[in-house]
Amino acid sequence: MTNHDLSAWLDYQQRTHPDAIALGLDRVRETWRRMGAPSPAPTVITVGGTNGKGSTVAFLESIHAASGKRVGAYTSPHLLRYNERARIDGVDIDDAGWIDAFERIEAARGEIELTYFEFGTLAALWRFAQARLDVAVLEVGLGGRLDAVNIIDADAAIVTTIDLDHQDWLGNDRDSIGREKAGIFRAGRPAIVGELDPPAGLLDAARVIGTDLVLAGRDYAWQRAGERWHWRCGSTVLDLPLPALDAPVQLANASAAIAAVHALRERCGWDERAIADGIAHARASARLQRVAREPDVFVDVAHNPQAARALAQWLAATPARGRTFAVFGALGDKDVAGVVAALDGHVDRWFPAALDADSPRGLSADTLHERMSALPRVRIAPVSTSVHDALAAALAQARADDRIVAFGSFFVAAAVLSSSSVQT
Repeated sequence: MTNHDLSAWLDYQQRTHPDAIALGLDRVRETWRRMGAPSPAPTVITVGGTNGKGSTVAFLESIHAASGKRVGAYTSPHLLRYNERARIDGVDIDDAGWIDAFERIEAARGEIELTYFEFGTLAALWRFAQARLDVAVLEVGLGGRLDAVNIIDADAAIVTTIDLDHQDWLGNDRDSIGREKAGIFRAGRPAIVGELDPPAGLLDAARVIGTDLVLAGRDYAWQRAGERWHWRCGSTVLDLPLPALDAPVQLANASAAIAAVHALRERCGWDERAIADGIAHARASARLQRVAREPDVFVDVAHNPQAARALAQWLAATPARGRTFAVFGALGDKDVAGVVAALDGHVDRWFPAALDADSPRGLSADTLHERMSALPRVRIAPVSTSVHDALAAALAQARADDRIVAFGSFFVAAAVLSSSSVQT
């Protein structure tokens, strides 16, 4: 295919493979080999896990940038523009850069079928390889062992958290999912585990691989101290500003990022001032991002029970002056009851939104209402046919001292971020 329009390329990719998800490395690895398999950067860090990946990537990107390094960061999915998926020195790759990479992939793949995600992963890796980076930070998409990002042998890898999500692909318990996530680790290289209570399956798989395990709570720790916080690893202690990313769980994400930097210090250096600056200034869209005031409107990408528990923790730690409303939508494979139950007692009224018009995987109004109404104590407004309508209904009932939290899917976050009614 030859086309100089990015949207046309993306439409083409969605039609090229019959399935949206096709786990396995053979096809994408062979395509990369045909492209010459260049290294994306002298130092590569991969970040996997159930929740916290995007924030952890943001911390790593910000720390390395503050130390003067040229950094590439790859994340998915995007919120408003496809270009968001890959950045070089903090700047999204432009349309021409993506198209050039897609043309090279198309020329190399021949008869090989690639998914939309695999096209994007290879394109980001190609652009990074051409950019003379010092460090590349790669977010793993789904799982780990069989995710397209895993064709790269990372110098260090982080698994942030493990919880039940994508069970159709990864398994029905934390041990099974943990074993899949551990697939991004490499023998003899740092493997940072950011969760204080990781499943045995993750640790067992890491030991079989032969990694250099770095465990939260054992090898490094953190503690908040008023308006500062401390990070400790052995005799190394950092006194740090609180992250701009606002939630108690962000200290765990920042700590895992620092642990990776510490593990690679002989390779990349150790600059305490850059670490403090990077933590203070890291940004990631739709992570409790405030987009309006009076009433306050926050956007978050929480979409599973573990993320909902973290959101509940933040709501409890930062009580509103008035009521808390939730604008909520979900994809069909999500544990709606688990998400809503995790926030029981923290939300005064729910404003559900159907997502079936946004994605074939989105829940319809009837199905969403059925799943939510199974929890009798939850106060639910009528289901809206769109996020915009649900947000409008919440805004119509909210007073200036109330707050609205919109979450449940990247589709919910994108709809609110693009809404003219909530821009500050």
